[in-house]
Amino acid sequence: MDYEQFKAAFAEDLKTNLQKLGIEADVSEHHIEKLNDSYDALSVTPKGSSIGVNANLDEIFHAMERGRDYSEVLSGVTESLKGSLEHMPKFQVSDLTNYAEMKNRLAMEVVSAERNAKMLQDVPHEQMEDIAVVYRLVLDSSKDASSTILVTNDLMDKFGITHEQLHDDAMKNAPLIRPAEIKGMGETLNEIEHGPVLEPDPDEFLFVAGVPDQTHGAAVIAYPNFFEEAAEKLGGDYFIIPSSIHEVLLVKDTGEMNARDLAALIREVNATEVAPEDVLTDHAYHYDSKEHIFESADKFEERQAEMEAAGPEEDRGSLIEQLNAKKEEAAKESPEKAAKDAVRKSRGGEAL
Repeated sequence: MDYEQFKAAFAEDLKTNLQKLGIEADVSEHHIEKLNDSYDALSVTPKGSSIGVNANLDEIFHAMERGRDYSEVLSGVTESLKGSLEHMPKFQVSDLTNYAEMKNRLAMEVVSAERNAKMLQDVPHEQMEDIAVVYRLVLDSSKDASSTILVTNDLMDKFGITHEQLHDDAMKNAPLIRPAEIKGMGETLNEIEHGPVLEPDPDEFLFVAGVPDQTHGAAVIAYPNFFEEAAEKLGGDYFIIPSSIHEVLLVKDTGEMNARDLAALIREVNATEVAPEDVLTDHAYHYDSKEHIFESADKFEERQAEMEAAGPEEDRGSLIEQLNAKKEEAAKESPEKAAKDAVRKSRGGEAL
């Protein structure tokens, strides 16, 4: 059967299977536009509920194209949806638009600003270089699944709040419900095999930063004082490698790496190891722990080259002042203004 025939048949068969399990639900087809992803889906909403779950029709059809049996796929999807519906968080519609009720569920997510440019027009966000920081309401979350709602301009208006208030509340709340974790790579691998490490390796140079449930953990780079705390743990300057939207890698800056090689490595990994919907960006970033500057690795190298060209250390003061003035002037006209504000505010414990 072709794709259109498949969608119609699968929706009908899925509804029948759910009824056999005692689940009365509305099953409807929608095209889902998500940050970093879009797909055709079947939305399954139990009778009497305003919240449902989605089954990705694109992925289901591709599984059949790869040789999976129709009845086997249908049975697997039915069981998966049954589990999701049974553990679905219970919320009233009124709660979802009550900001006093929902603000304690505010968290953040980071995505590619370029890949999501169209959708970001309707979504409140901050920008850090080419990364967009957006806001989500976390209804339920675990390593296996999560229920979240993206905060759009429309939802923000229904809350009756400003972008600034949304941002300030997320900065306070996100680190509480999804605290940042920074662990050495050796420590992380050892935990997987043997359990928690009592004495981390003092010579570790590669670290993993994310959140406990390992979902959308790359957003920790937007947390208050994250860069400073990471610098203390790593012992100075470091590169930030966007492993995915779920975590970032922090690598000590030993002077042996350059932006071009790091970007090539990231592009290769993104193309071969990371699911398209989980890709953050193809660029590396750098944190200067002395100047408290987060920037792309390219900009860091340009700034470093300018400082080296200025001559001895004692002659650099005026150049640094000029560079800072130039950055502040450019920020007034540039879409990177929010990124610069993020760095400046982070010194005062506000981050973005």
